[in-house]
Amino acid sequence: MWLTKLKIAVVEKNPNALSKLLSDVPQLENQKEIEEALFLLREATALMKNLKEETQASMRQIKKNLDFLRSTDISTSKKLDIRS
Repeated sequence: MWLTKLKIAVVEKNPNALSKLLSDVPQLENQKEIEEALFLLREATALMKNLKEETQASMRQIKKNLDFLRSTDISTSKKLDIRS
């Protein structure tokens, strides 16, 4: 059952489900299950690394966008100028 849930979490690229499954790893006794779990855990590790890199790239792009928007912002005076 745990392996099936792990497979689904990897296929769905669901970091929340992966985290929950990794916090409750059962004792596997069958050699085939152990090998399958190791393979899936490698895939989950690669998936999390990719998601982390994508998040970092998105955050860098957001920062660049904010910096650009701030640099083009026209500064306005907060005082009422009635001397015109």
